[in-house]
Amino acid sequence: MTEPDRQQFSLLNDEPVTDAAADLLGAGRAAEQLAGLLVASRHSTPFTMTVDAGWGTGKSSLMRLVDAELARTADVHTVWYNAWTSTGADALEGLIKSVLMRFDRRLLRRALQRVSEHRALIRVARAVSMVVAGPLGVAGLADELWKSLSMSPQARNEMRDAIRDLAQEWAETGEFSPRRLLVVFIDDLDRCSEETVLAVCEAVKVYLDVPGLAFVIGCDRSALAPNGLLRDLSPAGSAFMEKILQTSYRIPVPDGAGIEEFVRRCARDSGIHALFNDELISLVADRSGRNPRRIKRLINGFVLEVGLNPLWQDFGPQAVDAVIRTLLLQYLYPDFYRMLVGSGAAYGDVLTEFLTYREVRRALRQVGDDSSLEVDLTQFCAEHEVRPPAQGNPEGWGETLAELESQLPSGFPALAADRGFTSLIEDLMELPQSAELIQRLRQQPLSASAEPPGEQEAVYHMPERTLADERGARADQLLGGKRILWIDDNPDSVEFEAEGMRRAGASVAIVKDRAEAERHLAAEGRDLLISDITRGTDYDAGFTDVERLRNDGFYSGPVIFYTGRVTPAREARAEELGALGVTASPGRLQKLAAGAALRGAG
Repeated sequence: MTEPDRQQFSLLNDEPVTDAAADLLGAGRAAEQLAGLLVASRHSTPFTMTVDAGWGTGKSSLMRLVDAELARTADVHTVWYNAWTSTGADALEGLIKSVLMRFDRRLLRRALQRVSEHRALIRVARAVSMVVAGPLGVAGLADELWKSLSMSPQARNEMRDAIRDLAQEWAETGEFSPRRLLVVFIDDLDRCSEETVLAVCEAVKVYLDVPGLAFVIGCDRSALAPNGLLRDLSPAGSAFMEKILQTSYRIPVPDGAGIEEFVRRCARDSGIHALFNDELISLVADRSGRNPRRIKRLINGFVLEVGLNPLWQDFGPQAVDAVIRTLLLQYLYPDFYRMLVGSGAAYGDVLTEFLTYREVRRALRQVGDDSSLEVDLTQFCAEHEVRPPAQGNPEGWGETLAELESQLPSGFPALAADRGFTSLIEDLMELPQSAELIQRLRQQPLSASAEPPGEQEAVYHMPERTLADERGARADQLLGGKRILWIDDNPDSVEFEAEGMRRAGASVAIVKDRAEAERHLAAEGRDLLISDITRGTDYDAGFTDVERLRNDGFYSGPVIFYTGRVTPAREARAEELGALGVTASPGRLQKLAAGAALRGAG
């Protein structure tokens, strides 16, 4: 690949759209209508509207476009507050001061003078003398007003009245009919802890619920539902939240044509459009969940791999085709990709295993017609310790398929029915150097980069709402001080995941077999046991070891099985042993570990 070839690619920006010309999802029309609705409803203020959508689906962009529309309207002003930048009680102060700073300096000075008339607020009188003596700006005046009115519950009542008088005077609300409108945009509320969410809602409803103010809150309403982040609220608290989040606009999921056009435009902007045919575009659009942020991350991944990974420089003109298909496999089908490039596959090459299974599945579902089979059905069954079907027994063929699928990776049946996946695999196999490519991929470190976009963040560092307990503790706080014992006959293969847990504050010891595990457990108790399953030719070694450790009294705590191959049979066996789960995914492993820590904390 030549230097000029590399220079034609560029990275996509994931910042919210602020200009309708840069809007790739057609949100401009909705923004225009929402802005018009806000302006027409100024006489109905105060009110709150939520922009409701999941992660990465355009909440912030839509809100920015609404802001841009409002900027063209006379007597309409806006202020932005990112709730994720504050925690707990700081959010109450931050939001109120953000609103106060949008008012005129003259009005803030008068507000300080008015509240100073209340003798109980001696500190306010001192603040007013400072204001008269020194030329404080708007930020200084807002800060002084907050300091003076946040000393006690009585002072906070005065603050509520002062803010209402101030907002009404600013809006010129003669006969409760605002002439001016202040729209307060609050973003990322669903990424915050319960304490922060409640503080923001307190500011909105208790202190800023005045004519002339409208609030637009960007959040995923499902995250704030009673079974989500706010699951511990009382019925009265839930009713209070419903009262605050009055009206919602749910951003619609783009239709198939719309999201495919978005993929095309992103590919064109990054310079890789010539490499994407219609089939690949449809695959990216569908397998990304029609999520714009995932699509951009996927395309940026292509650009970085082609430009920076020396692996692709050895594959000549086919390098770009190879990276496109490999990264599609890695990002869109991460479980299969991990099996493909993982070491020590118990049943040989998983790619060959899948292609053979697809042929066997087709024949067995046709009930006894194996005339077109190009693979050895008897051998395939024997490799998976399944009795081959008997000729002339149609019911037996279905039973054989069910037994096979219990021994095969859990995702195989769905993948066999996924035309996008099978087409991707066939294209990859048709590349001139496909065998060498797969071998080279297996030689590279398998780390969190094998996780799909949106799942790459270690759980230990995910937003608070993802793994918060009743007290809003983060997952790194949950794992801090936990003692983890890890059994794996190839310790180097799990060092990346173990190091992530150590950075979160856990103590992790890795041993190779049960004998070593027994010595560790006899010397010191452990809070969590993680084990592989296959060791050498023993495909159930991990299960046997855990059972022995329990029966011999060495360990009785939570167990997670971490293996390159997850099958229904293994999932059932793990459940029998009372394990938290069996997984091949680093992200899933981290979630299970944090869940074990949370149970221990409870």
